[in-house]
Amino acid sequence: MKRMRKPALLLLATLLIILTAACGNNKKDPDKLANVKFSEVIRSIFYAPHYVAMSQGFFKEQGLNVDMNTSQGSDKGAAALIAGTADISLVGPETSIYIYNQKGDKTLKVFHQLTSKDGSFLLSREKLDNFKWSDLQGKTVIGWRPGSAPQMVMNSTLLKEQVKDVEVITNLAAPAMAGAFTSGQGDFIQLFEPVASTLVQSGKAYYVASMGEAFGAFPETSYVATSDYIKNNKDIIQKFSNAVAKGTEWLNSASQDEIADALLPFFEGTSRDLILQSVDRYMKQGTWSTNPELTKEQFETLQNVLIENGVLKAADKVAKMEDVVDMSFVKNSKNTD
Repeated sequence: MKRMRKPALLLLATLLIILTAACGNNKKDPDKLANVKFSEVIRSIFYAPHYVAMSQGFFKEQGLNVDMNTSQGSDKGAAALIAGTADISLVGPETSIYIYNQKGDKTLKVFHQLTSKDGSFLLSREKLDNFKWSDLQGKTVIGWRPGSAPQMVMNSTLLKEQVKDVEVITNLAAPAMAGAFTSGQGDFIQLFEPVASTLVQSGKAYYVASMGEAFGAFPETSYVATSDYIKNNKDIIQKFSNAVAKGTEWLNSASQDEIADALLPFFEGTSRDLILQSVDRYMKQGTWSTNPELTKEQFETLQNVLIENGVLKAADKVAKMEDVVDMSFVKNSKNTD
């Protein structure tokens, strides 16, 4: 029996070491960042606060690692959320209404409003010194896909200005639009920055109007996640919202050199001057509100635009805004400032 005690003690000691190591491995590393799969609708300086939050380390300060990809469309960004290939998407808030009305297993909720104006600009092939909306009559405009925010803003502006007989091309993918225009298609084109300024600088187009200024206040782009993801990851959503809010604040107070340095890594091949010019255009039209809250008034404007454009029936308006919007995280960010 005495001979058996030593091997038994060695075996017990070995088991204790293994169990201790296993317990140690199960402990959360406080320095480890939580990974967030993020999908942006397109790459544009229109979303500068987000890139600032990445380049200035605001997400990492919150304990988040943001793995970003570009979906090239709000419809694709919403589909990524439903499929689970994205945790958070930067898309048009109308997607939450579309998905809600499909009565499927999953719903989407807006939790942070990034932009409060449309971010596209109208360019012309020929120089127009005194542009009038009636100049579009009988002309062709390269625009965005049907049901997208910029397409609806364009259509609603044409209705408001009572301009008829305008052919708006809506079947081109976003990356192909500028190339189609420079190849000779269309008399006008609707583009975001910095692509718009790049075309103007190359002498291929001329600025004629800001769609954001022409249309007015509009909640164009929001951070959205599934209701389930928000419910199960409130801490991540709060931290994400905090980081973006800090990005917006930084952008409004930073120097031009600091802004250019922060954005350059996301726009390879774009000059510092073009980046700053693009930022200045968006700032002047009041694109980035320091209050990232989607209000009831903005939500009503959004639904009225959807109805006007025939993508939402009046009978299908979302009666309870909270069914597709959760602004609690924005409000919590304010309380912690």
